[in-house]
Amino acid sequence: MTQMRDLDTIDWGPFGRPLFQDAAALRLKRVGVIDVGSNSVRLVVFDGAARSPAYFYNEKIMCALGAGLSETGHLNPEGRKRALAAIRRFAALAEGMDITPLTAVATAAVREASDGQDFRAEVRRETGIDLWIIDGQEEARLSAQGVLLGWPGSYGLVCDIGGSSLELADLAEGRVGRRVTSALGPLKLREIKGGRKAMKAYVRETIEGLHADMGHETGKRLFLVGGSWRAIARVDMERREYPLTVLHEYRMSSRQISKTAEYIRQSDLQELRSRCNISDSRMSLVPYATIVLKELMRVFKPKDVTVSSYGIREGMLYEQMPRALRERDPLIEACRFAEAKDARLPGFGRVLYDFVKPLFPRANWQRKRIIKAACLLHDVSWRAHPDYRAEVTFDNATRANLGGLKHYERVLLGLALMNRYTSKTAKSRFQPLFELLNPDQVREAEILGKAMRLGAMLWVSADEVPGELKWSPKSQELRLTLTENARPLFGEVAEARFAALANVLESKPLVRFRK
Repeated sequence: MTQMRDLDTIDWGPFGRPLFQDAAALRLKRVGVIDVGSNSVRLVVFDGAARSPAYFYNEKIMCALGAGLSETGHLNPEGRKRALAAIRRFAALAEGMDITPLTAVATAAVREASDGQDFRAEVRRETGIDLWIIDGQEEARLSAQGVLLGWPGSYGLVCDIGGSSLELADLAEGRVGRRVTSALGPLKLREIKGGRKAMKAYVRETIEGLHADMGHETGKRLFLVGGSWRAIARVDMERREYPLTVLHEYRMSSRQISKTAEYIRQSDLQELRSRCNISDSRMSLVPYATIVLKELMRVFKPKDVTVSSYGIREGMLYEQMPRALRERDPLIEACRFAEAKDARLPGFGRVLYDFVKPLFPRANWQRKRIIKAACLLHDVSWRAHPDYRAEVTFDNATRANLGGLKHYERVLLGLALMNRYTSKTAKSRFQPLFELLNPDQVREAEILGKAMRLGAMLWVSADEVPGELKWSPKSQELRLTLTENARPLFGEVAEARFAALANVLESKPLVRFRK
């Protein structure tokens, strides 16, 4: 069994040895962070695979600390009370979870308010938490690192919008470069005198200044970080009737953003808020954020726009990672962790990947990682009721907190896992999601699913290869060579699954046993 062997003797392939049991990763198994923003205060507790952790706990309280700051120079008194109460609650929760000390940062409102240091001292006195007040440059850096948590090696421009500020950070070769900050947060914008015309002029002038400070670069990928951006994306999904309401890695074009901006302008915000499940306080800021986003698109002319659910809080976790962990694929590490925790035979996913790999000779590294992820996840849902197992696996893959996945890749992964458990996907209630795939991708998911379905019948042990598949499209033959140990496992059900795989490959099934 894999767990009984020397892990250094195993050939782990292109994705390397799992790191979640290493000392550096175990130190990050459960990490709590508090983000005190201008509009909200949030506690996030990360848990599980350190490179791609699950959200063990995630709570946000809207406090509007920065409301009225431009006029008074002070934190909003009511917001300050709410924020302190929230931090007290979070400190008590952290103590109960045994995750102290917490890492806590405060951004624009606290750093700009004349009573910001006084608030910090009050938090320390009341809760014992050291609240670190970071400047705009540091806020931009942490947000960009949050993007790197989900997309190692990313390049482009990260734009983080908070209640009182907006930051930009350049990403190149997986590193954070130039950073700038501005007072373009919606809470600040709604306090500008002179009405909509004056506000739009201020936004235009400020963004053109940011563009100059960033070196007049255009045509980059734009990563959007922050609650107001996510709210706009959610409205865009509603307008387009987009079937997969996962905000992370959601893509928008300049044309779609313009249409959604007009859609928001013409809509009843309360009715739209209800349909999109957006809080009232957040929805009130969306019109201001929309003006900023349109101007960003006009000036920076990004080649594409991607929404990131990862930001400053994830950047704080990334900050604590050793380099070896940062460079790992978050998708593969998360799937490995899931296999180790939930599969009946942990370690077999690696063997299964080697077994199915010959069916995809032209797969590039991006496709190989999806195949690998599917093999690692192929058995983690075995506890689900057999009648619903196929649906559970699809739902988990498409909606789980997995980094480094485009939306169509989520569906491809989910459909492959669905085919692992059933051959009846045509009339599935998930059919609208299948529309995100082209016919070749649907066929690929079916091939992968049926190959995993066959491989799952041939368990010998977690680290013993049961046999070898060879596919020749030219001669239209699919050969299965089984080891002597696997011979008793190739019964009539396995034979039927092999025939089904050969059928989708339009090939003749041939079986032989190794002597």
